[in-house]
Amino acid sequence: MPAHRALFAAPTLLVVVALAIPSLAHALGYAGKRFFPATLATEDPFVADELSLPTVSRRRTVDDGSSTMETTTSIDFSKRITPDFGFGLGATWLNLKPEHDTRQRGFDNFAASVKYQFHKSELHETIASAGLDWDIGSSGARRVGAESFSTLTAGLFFGKGFGDLPESMRFVRPLAITGSVGVAFPTRSSSGTVDDDGHPAVERHPRVLNVGLAVEYSLPYLSAFVKDVGLPTALRRAVPLVEVTLAKPLDRGGGPTIGTINPGVLFAGRTMQFGIEAVIPINRRTGGSTGVLMQLHFFLDDLFPHSLGKPLFGSAP
Repeated sequence: MPAHRALFAAPTLLVVVALAIPSLAHALGYAGKRFFPATLATEDPFVADELSLPTVSRRRTVDDGSSTMETTTSIDFSKRITPDFGFGLGATWLNLKPEHDTRQRGFDNFAASVKYQFHKSELHETIASAGLDWDIGSSGARRVGAESFSTLTAGLFFGKGFGDLPESMRFVRPLAITGSVGVAFPTRSSSGTVDDDGHPAVERHPRVLNVGLAVEYSLPYLSAFVKDVGLPTALRRAVPLVEVTLAKPLDRGGGPTIGTINPGVLFAGRTMQFGIEAVIPINRRTGGSTGVLMQLHFFLDDLFPHSLGKPLFGSAP
């Protein structure tokens, strides 16, 4: 489905999914009364037992004047080893259709990660974690652009709800922000390539500063803890949000900042969550057109609380 058709179809799909999702989530990601939903484009600030199956994105990209319709389908699995420490695994299938070339399909490099949640305040609705992500070189298909070298990204992740604001600002209390900042370190500084004329060339691989931010307004929080304003059932489970992702090369002639702005909405239930966002390039250097990002997400701690959804060691909080 073209991106613009998917966006027009989104309201009907959201209503159907929202009505099908039972009750508000009781999964991990809580700090006090605040539930931080799993965001689609930026990393979560908490450690959890989760499964995203699938995350699908579709957007037309442009590189050196060449247009490609890029469709990605991802699976991500996270598991707690202890209540505050966990690991994650991810796989992404790429479907690339260049405008004037042959379609290419295959897996991108697989990913692994670890995360440690070192702070949580119930009173101030805050969570903070640190983590390390490993993009595993040569584990994907070269025909879809999977790199032959690995990239390690060290990052910090945070979440802050505003439920501790005074009564005079009670309608701001449903607001929350989550974010991340990290630096990606490629294990190879450069690679030998061949240019369009068949001459040897060198491709440099810069370190990259990655920044993510999500601004959320929780309608479940509004209805339960601020004021019941008579929202219909579907909207009582909705969290409108805007995500921003930015990537700035730091050295080796890496170029300008690129990124996207992703406005959308999440619907959280007790065992699962559905989300959909537009994907809008922030500038011309990012390239391409507006796309769409959708995700079906499962809370394993609520689905399987006595087996797959509990820490391997230690007691769940």
